[in-house]
Amino acid sequence: MRVTNVRAYRIPTGGVRPVLVEIVTDEGLTGWGEAAVAYGLGARGAAGMIADYAPRVIGADPAYPRHVYHDIYDNSFWTKGGGAIAFAAVSAIDQALWDIKAKSLGVPVYELFGGAFAKAAPVYANGWNYHCNDAIEWAKAAERPLRDGYKMLKSYPFATQLPGRTLTHVQRRALSPEEFTRAVDRVRLLKEVVGNDAELLIDLSGGINNDQLLRFLDVCEELKVSWVEEPFDAFNLTGLKNLVGRYKFPIAAGERVYTRNGFKNLLETGAIDVVMPDVGNCGGVFELIQIAAMAEAYNARVSPHNCASTLCTAASLQVWAACANAMPLEIYPYLPESKGYVQVLKNAPEDRIKNGFLEVTSDAGMGAVVDTAKLEPYCCFDYLKETA
Repeated sequence: MRVTNVRAYRIPTGGVRPVLVEIVTDEGLTGWGEAAVAYGLGARGAAGMIADYAPRVIGADPAYPRHVYHDIYDNSFWTKGGGAIAFAAVSAIDQALWDIKAKSLGVPVYELFGGAFAKAAPVYANGWNYHCNDAIEWAKAAERPLRDGYKMLKSYPFATQLPGRTLTHVQRRALSPEEFTRAVDRVRLLKEVVGNDAELLIDLSGGINNDQLLRFLDVCEELKVSWVEEPFDAFNLTGLKNLVGRYKFPIAAGERVYTRNGFKNLLETGAIDVVMPDVGNCGGVFELIQIAAMAEAYNARVSPHNCASTLCTAASLQVWAACANAMPLEIYPYLPESKGYVQVLKNAPEDRIKNGFLEVTSDAGMGAVVDTAKLEPYCCFDYLKETA
């Protein structure tokens, strides 16, 4: 079996821009993957990198995804030490190849790594209060995911919602006194709404200066949050070292860290309790599983970051199932309600969520049925057409 074509799709949908890759073989099997740069900027770049990597994939045997990974990593020069765009493209290609390999064997991807550790993944809700800025409305929005059975809620107390955009985070490492007070009010009121019915996960997106950060972390300690994510910029490993042992809640980080090499640096700070690799940008399927195994050696756990299309949720669930130290998986349950949303799967995993758990199925490959007809208008690269 050989790869005969590579296609990339850039899909403007619901305020985000998923980038999907389709890999076609000479035996009729097709694999799908996602470059996880749907939020923020970088979709055009990721699609372009998939196009640049495509010649390395054409003719490859998809039974050996790691051979393709190393051909790209070791021989494309800029991928070594690369960032989000390079590794998002690598990750999408890697996912698609593992999808093909597992389909060819008639098994889910997780079976290729020893099988699933659980039959269902606990999930936590994100994005449930994106439409709110006022502290009272922001906190009261939690009533909906609570009604829907979610037992863990993540939120961004420092962020601001602007019309027509996703969240705007802190700029120039400082909040005004009014913004800082709003952030504190948000989490205090949120705790009042939630009580003991759900755990609170706080994401700071590496936003603010030390004095405001420490004052806010004191509030998080008081409210007994279940973790604080990205208290520092992804490059600030020294800042993490300075937090070691200072607070009782776990520190989580990793959505903007790539490959096992990057996560080794993160774990060696001694501050990280929960690593958060994204299967769509950390390097792919096997890279995430290696990161999770390495985290075990540091007595840390893994909660895969997941903020893209439902295809990325399907891929995230596969790697989650194969990790012995997995924590709950991230879900955006209300993203499909966004204006212009395009559902890329006919069997979205999110539709299987019940009482805060997502079933792990035994479907072959990624377990994802892509709505190919719906995606046709969004194809932005086709190797065979480019080289015809």
